[in-house]
Amino acid sequence: MIRVLLAEDRGTMRGALALLLGMEPDIEVVAQVGRGDEVVDAALNSRPEVALLDIELPGRSGLDVAADLRDEVPDCRVLILTTSGRPGHLRRATEAGAAGFLVKDGPVEELANAVRQVLRGETVIDPALAAAALGAGPNPLTARERDALAASVDGATIADIAAALRLPESAVRDDLSSAIGKTGTRDRGEAVRAARQQGWL
Repeated sequence: MIRVLLAEDRGTMRGALALLLGMEPDIEVVAQVGRGDEVVDAALNSRPEVALLDIELPGRSGLDVAADLRDEVPDCRVLILTTSGRPGHLRRATEAGAAGFLVKDGPVEELANAVRQVLRGETVIDPALAAAALGAGPNPLTARERDALAASVDGATIADIAAALRLPESAVRDDLSSAIGKTGTRDRGEAVRAARQQGWL
């Protein structure tokens, strides 16, 4: 049996996926979580061979969790599931060590086959998402610029961001200014929205 961990924040979707995957003769869902910050502990306890991670998880994104699993549970293969594939997400998923990237509302047979494929060491990527990612080019934001934008949500001040990132306020201003320029926007709020839309955040 292929041991699978399922991370999806919507309970009904998680339950439906677990039920459908559990009907496959060679797949067993050994853990289900609704938050990204619960995935690593659940994986350490249940030792799945494949983890199915939604991108938009509360607590910690599926992309961040993919990197955590690569470091903490290296034997576990990761499949990222998304409802709307943004070009930057595929690149980030690959950088985080994910073995697959699929649209989650596809047929469960495709998902089950993808689980089997990644376990065999193959990489599985939705063709439409792959084409969009190739056409979009690389993420222009540096890691620090991404961190500064991510920390600037919910009306955080420059001082708040500097404290959170342990950086001087002048460095935060420079990073945010550069990020605004690279996204072709007018302010932090627009830069965050643009970066999210591209999948850079």
